[in-house]
Amino acid sequence: MPPVRIGSLTLGGGAPLLVIAGPCVIESESHALDTAHAVKAIAAAVGLPVVFKASYDKANRTSRASFRGPGLAAGLEVLARVKAATGLPVLTDIHEPDQAAPAAEVADVLQIPAFLCRQTDLLVAAARTGRAVNIKKGQFLAPSDMRHALAKVTGSGNDDVFVTERGTSFGYNNLIVDMRAFPIMRALGAPVIFDVTHSLQLPGAGDGVTAGLAEYIEPLARAGVAAGVDGIFLEVHEEPSRARSDAQNALRLDLLEPLLRKLKAIDAIARAS
Repeated sequence: MPPVRIGSLTLGGGAPLLVIAGPCVIESESHALDTAHAVKAIAAAVGLPVVFKASYDKANRTSRASFRGPGLAAGLEVLARVKAATGLPVLTDIHEPDQAAPAAEVADVLQIPAFLCRQTDLLVAAARTGRAVNIKKGQFLAPSDMRHALAKVTGSGNDDVFVTERGTSFGYNNLIVDMRAFPIMRALGAPVIFDVTHSLQLPGAGDGVTAGLAEYIEPLARAGVAAGVDGIFLEVHEEPSRARSDAQNALRLDLLEPLLRKLKAIDAIARAS
């Protein structure tokens, strides 16, 4: 499996377990900076590489009244300041092809949301920026189906692409994670990330907001790392109950370091075997 370049970091190809962490949405500049500094310090203490993530716009909220974020221009300004202040690579979502180029001026990774993972124009626009592309597997897709999304990026001249598992629809308002998905998608030739916190959503189950099951973050994360993923994706917040998006499935920030220490130990065992 060829490695993927993310700024100065490497994903896959035997590189250390990558951590992608941050708040679901940019709540304010100060909040993004504080969270990024905290995430950087925690990852450094554990000895794992980290990418900061946050969205400038959450375009697929359950309710029209839900907070979406500061928008493209203001959000990218915040991410640029985070990057300058911390030195961390940053990841953010894009939703439309014309967002790819401006987002790529700041972001090291352009993320394709799960509901948009089959949108050819969006994938091609992201690929043509030359930035790394993270494609989240749609909740409606089989893992092997991601070969087509990957081909849209690589066929556009960009081999720095990886895929993220974030759960599969299971009846109404529920998601499950099939551990077979990790080796299936790695066999497609791209590194695989496990988005633990989004996999614990209960989509639409909160009467206008997405509910979630944050109490299962640790067991699910441990299982995914044991299955051999290349990285872990976690939404974190210092007080999830106050988070303006995905409050019920975010990891409390003070729990990040002990969790990462456990995951690093599990990853070492998985690699050795």
